Amino acid sequence: MGIVAGGAALFVALSVFSGLIDFSLSFSNAADPDLKAVVVQGKSIRITPEQKRRLTELPYVHKWSGVVEERALFTYNGKEQVAVLKGVDGNFTAVTGLQKSIYAGEWFLQNSGQVVVGSGLAQNLSIGLLDYNNVFEVLMPRAGGAEVNAVSDAFHQTVLYPSGFFSVSEELDANYVFCDIRLAQQLLEYQPDEYSALEFAVSSSDEVDQTQQAIGQILGTKVEVKNRAQLNDALYKMLNTENLVVYLFFTLVLIIVMFNLIGALIMMIIEKKSNLQTLLNMGMSVKQLRRIFLLQGSLLCVVGGIIGIGIGAVLVYLQQQFSLVMITPTLAYPIVFEIKNVIIVFVTITTLGILASMLASNRVSARFLSEK
Repeated sequence: MGIVAGGAALFVALSVFSGLIDFSLSFSNAADPDLKAVVVQGKSIRITPEQKRRLTELPYVHKWSGVVEERALFTYNGKEQVAVLKGVDGNFTAVTGLQKSIYAGEWFLQNSGQVVVGSGLAQNLSIGLLDYNNVFEVLMPRAGGAEVNAVSDAFHQTVLYPSGFFSVSEELDANYVFCDIRLAQQLLEYQPDEYSALEFAVSSSDEVDQTQQAIGQILGTKVEVKNRAQLNDALYKMLNTENLVVYLFFTLVLIIVMFNLIGALIMMIIEKKSNLQTLLNMGMSVKQLRRIFLLQGSLLCVVGGIIGIGIGAVLVYLQQQFSLVMITPTLAYPIVFEIKNVIIVFVTITTLGILASMLASNRVSARFLSEK
């Protein structure tokens, strides 16, 4: 019963954390592409027509988008805040799922001054949708070190028109404004073929690594191509560390359970001492006698582990179908059934069970059996 309960608890805990990982990554996945080529030296890179053709012809590149982004000062109705202005082309909505995160208004029109603003920035500046009574303005620092006699000498200024608000994550919502790429290129004095980064949607998740290498070969050493995990390196490390801590904690519980198994096997060995002496006198070796209790303990762990995983799987299914545990009145606790968790739990219980059974079976010795 202890092994069954421990196995079920470990499986449910790992399934819950898998759900939390998917839930956490869903926010970054909404705005991050499968692959992103970022500039290593300088702030921009120029893409030749030949490179554009080769990128488009890559077999597993579904769509790619050129982006231009830079920090700028945004002002609205006497309030101001520094955030990132990100210019994107028409393919951007096919590369990422950000458009689905718009909760008010709609995506901006191409070749216009319309922008999509993060909910946090919109709240901080008290911005309204398509508010023509108050001016939403962006000030982008000019390149170079020319003499400054007025604000217009130091900044490029233009009026923006919020067409929609998006909500993905707290960091993204408070720091990003999306606009047409031509507007961003104009503010930064970029050429039409000049970009801050390139973002890619890959049609097959199994070909991400291969496509990553192919893009790097086309663009050269001036850029570094990163996958989604590399773009969110800190987040992935944190989630993996927390997952390891959860696993080790529940494994410690299983280790304590295994001490009970060791104790139970030793008590059985002491209880059956006379039977073991009879078997020894009939010709069985001490090694064969030990194997009896090794197999018995291992069988207990295997059967208990299978039953525990089965109970855990039922609990996972019930949570997925009926939302038994809620985080908020409208949000069920996320949980995901994964085969890897089944394998991890089964291997852990089996390994610990065999080790515990070996320790207990070593109690059977010639000296022990010779004692009256």
